[in-house]
Amino acid sequence: MFTYWNDYYYIVIVFQAIGVIHALKTGRNQWIYLLIFLPLIGAIAYFFMELLPDLRRGTNTKGISKIVFPNNEIKEWERKVQMSDSVTNKLGLSNAYAAQQQHDKAIALSLECLNGYYAEDPAILMQLARQYFLNEQYLESIQYFNKLQSKSSTSLKTVEDELLYVRALAGAGETENAENGFKRIIRVHHSLEARYYYGLFLKAEGKNQEAKEQFQLIRSEIKLLPRYARNRNSKWQRLALKEMLVNK
Repeated sequence: MFTYWNDYYYIVIVFQAIGVIHALKTGRNQWIYLLIFLPLIGAIAYFFMELLPDLRRGTNTKGISKIVFPNNEIKEWERKVQMSDSVTNKLGLSNAYAAQQQHDKAIALSLECLNGYYAEDPAILMQLARQYFLNEQYLESIQYFNKLQSKSSTSLKTVEDELLYVRALAGAGETENAENGFKRIIRVHHSLEARYYYGLFLKAEGKNQEAKEQFQLIRSEIKLLPRYARNRNSKWQRLALKEMLVNK
């Protein structure tokens, strides 16, 4: 009996070590405490919340390689930039930095590309808006979102970018505009992701009961979706449940 436990214990230690190393390399430091002090539960939770979604976004061995060796993509793009410091290669390296939470480096590279012929390039403006947001520089993020929308008479192209803009407004303290933005995205796009972040926004504003209602709605609305949409939105269901358990 104890022999079997010892075998399983070593497996848990291996997964714990992999989780800690991956969390450190990818900037997911909020997981370190759970992985160290609750190794089995922490490793299982980390796998399903962080590693599995990454695997699904990748393809087979490519996805696994990206998780086990998260800095390989950076090294590959750095090699390309050394061979040719084209805008395409710099933007690729910038995205690789951002994927590994190295936001200052990512922003610096994107800014280098924003000159000359590319001074008003919508793709670079959007990249900077996203990267400033990820670096919690919300005012700068809003600045680039606004610049992007003023240059092209069109609105933001994806729901994800619309939501990022609204979250930047919330981060910058523009609470009324942010709340109106969350409500509009939920009404127009029926986005469970927007509903989740609206719940977090309400929670930060001290409106705990209203926040709880948003999390409950996610759990009830996801049941009405077709299977492929349920799978795509399962992350928001899990996170909503976590918020409800924490804020009983």
